Amino acid sequence: MSSPVATEKRPNFLVIVADDLGYSDTGPFGSEIRTPALDRLAESGVRLTNFHTASACSPTRSMLFSGTDNHIAGLGQMSEHMRKFGNDQYKGRPGYEGYLNFRVAALSEILQDAGYSTIMSGKWHLGLTKETCPQARGFDKSYVFLAGCGNHFNYEPQLEDPSHGIFAPMNAGKFWMRDDATLDRTNPAHVPSDFYSTTTFTDELISYLEGREKKDQPFFAYLPFTAPHWPLQAPKEIIDKYKGMYDEGPHALRSKRLESLIKMGLVKPDVEPAPMAKTFWDDLTQEERAESARKMEVFAAMVDLIDSNIGRVISHLEETGELDNTFILFMSDNGAEGAMLEAIPIMGGASSVSKIIGKYYNNSMDNIGAADSYVWYGPEWASASMAPSRGFKTWITEGGIRCPCVHPGKAFRGREVVPVRGSSWVPHLTSKKAGFHDEEQEITGWELFGLRAIRKGPWKALYMTAPRGKDAWELYNLATDPGEVHDLAEKEPAKLEELVKHWETYYAETGMFDPDHEFPMVKYA
Repeated sequence: MSSPVATEKRPNFLVIVADDLGYSDTGPFGSEIRTPALDRLAESGVRLTNFHTASACSPTRSMLFSGTDNHIAGLGQMSEHMRKFGNDQYKGRPGYEGYLNFRVAALSEILQDAGYSTIMSGKWHLGLTKETCPQARGFDKSYVFLAGCGNHFNYEPQLEDPSHGIFAPMNAGKFWMRDDATLDRTNPAHVPSDFYSTTTFTDELISYLEGREKKDQPFFAYLPFTAPHWPLQAPKEIIDKYKGMYDEGPHALRSKRLESLIKMGLVKPDVEPAPMAKTFWDDLTQEERAESARKMEVFAAMVDLIDSNIGRVISHLEETGELDNTFILFMSDNGAEGAMLEAIPIMGGASSVSKIIGKYYNNSMDNIGAADSYVWYGPEWASASMAPSRGFKTWITEGGIRCPCVHPGKAFRGREVVPVRGSSWVPHLTSKKAGFHDEEQEITGWELFGLRAIRKGPWKALYMTAPRGKDAWELYNLATDPGEVHDLAEKEPAKLEELVKHWETYYAETGMFDPDHEFPMVKYA
């Protein structure tokens, strides 16, 4: 249904992005969570089993829209993270603007100029101002949440107090826009009173599809959800569908997911999975285990709702006769979230998080998942969904950057833009090539939060500061060690040196900058 075979009518494009969805969190990748819509897409389309992203959301989205490295496109670092250091360290540095910069031609701009109807509903996270919003970057119609995360039921009492946030003054309406107009999230005419992020964003996208004046005009539709990013929240009736399913804990879930991945042929039977990032389950009381399992039930419900809403869009395309002419791409923006990366800057600092939750939210067992609860599920559940990989979101290991994915000139608009660094998908999707590029020769680099990696073929070198890493370059062969368990830096010094040289080239080409860059660029264990 998402075949790119050429027709007389130009194809439509539908790009759907989940927020912090783990590798095995959907049916096509071995999950127990019910995802019939994605199952259908995978059965009639293609699963990309070696698909990689950045290790956090906005850098990935900048690459998706620019076709080039995030250090060039404006999100060399997450804007929330840059604010921790103050503006001076990043100010004026190309590639660190904190928004999708104008050195790149955005995908939406390109398709708009090509005569496409361009529509979007959901999370932007590529600019907080009118000058950098979706309408300014090529979208004809857009209903968007500009920031990185928010309450899925639009319950945000802490935002009314400027002392609880980094954006001063904290205007509760500034993060929402329709086209070029700012919305007030407290006004039901702007954000509906029965708002639930996944459902409402889908409602708006379908409305835009229905409202197109020229039905024969091809469209580019972008549906980036804010789920299943924390806070973990979903309607109770959906949560209850998964009641008791996770009572055995994250270790049992990881074993089941890994077994499913092996049966599906996505992981080799003799794989050595990475150790769990952190263990706590065995030390919990029965009450604490029940609470932890409930959080995972809520997460499952959020994924369930993503799938059912994707199903609504597919049904609409079927009913309008557009499905067979629509290229559909579904992906996650990074690995599963095992920490609370954005909570600290958004809520005013680590010392404020507990205070704010205690004041405004009710995290009692019976209320977990409700609008006035605020929870995340922690590193062990995240590790379960990323098996057999090491780590999760923000890690430069495979757990942070290997994600599920299913898909059925220099001058632009009068400004100079950088060339695209990515590869065309067309040869692979038309079965002319086995991959998007020569997987033995292609060199790919990553960097966020001072964590860095470079890969060529199966070989991957990475540098992580303690306690995650060794404060030295490590080397792994992902063909035989996908869990990144056995560091080969000492056994294969020549290979490591080769990759570090490639890293230095990548560093120079992208204009990278890191205010925490105090360790030598070349440092071995």
